[in-house]
Amino acid sequence: MTTAPTVRPDVTHPLDRLTAPEIDRAREILDAAGLRGETVRAALLALEEPSRDVVRAHRDGDAVDRRVRAVLLDNATGRSRTVIVSLTGGGVERVVDHDPETDGQPPIMLEEFVAVDEIVKADPGWVEAMGRRGITDLSLVAACPLSAGSFDLPGERGRRMLRVLSFLQHRPADHPWAHPVDGVVAYVDLIERRVVELVDTGVVPIPEEEGNFDDPVFTGPPRTSRRPLEITQPEGPSFTLGGDVVEWEGWRFRVGFDPREGLVLYQLAIDGRPVLHRASVAEMVVPYADPGPVRFWQNYFDAGEYLLGAQVNSLEVGCDCLGHIHYFDAVMADSDLAPRTVPNAVCLHEEDAGVLWKHADLFTGSANVRRKRRLVISFFATIGNYDYGFYWSLYQDGTIQLEVKATGVLFTGVYDERSAPWSTQVAPGLAAPFHQHLFCARLDVEVDGPRTAVEELDVRRVPRGDGNEHGNAFGRAITRIRSEAESGREADANTGRRWRVASAEATNRFGDPTAYVLHPEGQPALLADDSSSIARRAGFATKHLWVTRYDPEQRYPAGELVNQHGGGAGIPEWVAADRDLDGQELTLWHTFGTSHFPRPEDWPVMPVDVCGFRMTPQGFFDRNPTLDVPPGS
Repeated sequence: MTTAPTVRPDVTHPLDRLTAPEIDRAREILDAAGLRGETVRAALLALEEPSRDVVRAHRDGDAVDRRVRAVLLDNATGRSRTVIVSLTGGGVERVVDHDPETDGQPPIMLEEFVAVDEIVKADPGWVEAMGRRGITDLSLVAACPLSAGSFDLPGERGRRMLRVLSFLQHRPADHPWAHPVDGVVAYVDLIERRVVELVDTGVVPIPEEEGNFDDPVFTGPPRTSRRPLEITQPEGPSFTLGGDVVEWEGWRFRVGFDPREGLVLYQLAIDGRPVLHRASVAEMVVPYADPGPVRFWQNYFDAGEYLLGAQVNSLEVGCDCLGHIHYFDAVMADSDLAPRTVPNAVCLHEEDAGVLWKHADLFTGSANVRRKRRLVISFFATIGNYDYGFYWSLYQDGTIQLEVKATGVLFTGVYDERSAPWSTQVAPGLAAPFHQHLFCARLDVEVDGPRTAVEELDVRRVPRGDGNEHGNAFGRAITRIRSEAESGREADANTGRRWRVASAEATNRFGDPTAYVLHPEGQPALLADDSSSIARRAGFATKHLWVTRYDPEQRYPAGELVNQHGGGAGIPEWVAADRDLDGQELTLWHTFGTSHFPRPEDWPVMPVDVCGFRMTPQGFFDRNPTLDVPPGS
């Protein structure tokens, strides 16, 4: 069962999602200022979020001051700029011109992906390379445009580029990922609209076996063993809605959506007490391990380069979501600054989550059990071959959880002696390179008030001796993270490492600061060498945790213009300021993810692989906050 998507009222809050009329108004203002023209395109239009202070001061009925941030690119010259537009004031407030040699490039636009197919298929060298491989029908070649990275290669600095690998289809419905045309890559200048370099390391066999997971001829007949499983809520859901605001089981929060980050949760509070001002996945990077001449550059920032939110799927009941569903649409601007609506972009629903608590008492005969529910807010985005689901869950006991579900199709190449050390053979002659999926969550913490402190918690073994005669003692080591320069921390499963965010303003009945604890999964951080290009560009991914002073201008952990940036932007710049963290307004940046060594079972479509983290209350409540949950479902 579903409810209708949210009908957007007039904007009444500083964090309300952008509306179509606001996007139209932004275009009008930019046109009036002479900042657009036939060749100027918008790579990004997003809400310029007000600071925490402004949001905290807002009261129902107050006037709302709205601003947007536009990243503009002139396709004729390659010139780009960021423009801050006041929708309320009706004018341009600030224009920042970018130097492509030092500042990086705007995100890649959909129309540029489309243009690449035309560019490479018009290049005589590329056509000849295909011919050497026996390919004459170019309509069956899928030219795959990929972000170029930054490697200081001759002639590349300042160019707006994509690199292009190719895949063959046996027929239009055949999935091309099964047939990589390996050994050849085109370097494309998007402004000049031409191939500026063609790398061809020689002809290798194109894998023949198909991988059409949606074709019954390939998959065989569907199994018949499943019986119906129905999820019903005859009295409707337990959550209530008011525009973008959701309330459920003591939780209250606001739903936002950003074209770069996707789903954003604002002002998460439980029982009227704040926990997080803002929560999102602010960046993700997918570095590949093949060092060969055709693929050494494969490192993708799916938020900063490809705009994760802009690739959001429309979700379907019974497929993506089950139960009583409420959907939020996503309204974004296209490259011509026309509003486009993605229906059913964000899913909101309740789930049964197993046992909440249970005890059968030996002495009193009391036997009690309660079941757990969670509220799930999610979206799915497709970035090329991979599909990512982002699932934020809130629990009745105050737990916050993020699960990222990676699925889709493996990126492929030819499996041979050269690629074997860096890949898995998943079909005859077909390689899936080793790679990582590393995500960075931005958590603007606000535990019982804006001022907090962060502590690292480790278990501590106690040697046998005086005071521990039987050797059974163990304790806990607590390290206060006092400055930004010392905030880069690594997870450690051997010490059970956690990070505690303690309120600097509130204490519980025992006199201890109320707190929330971040539980990392502790999988490897970035595996590339410290001197590599990707380590410079994705400095955030070299550690599992960073803590910075809250700054509304410091939004993205790899910097504003990630595409083709040389590195060092974002968190490495910010922590170099070494600001004091103790009892300040803070942002946590948590890196988590998976190191993917593909297996044959991941082909031709990958079962979901899950990673994420949890935040749990510690001394935030004076006792178990779920004692009043009734028995039954």
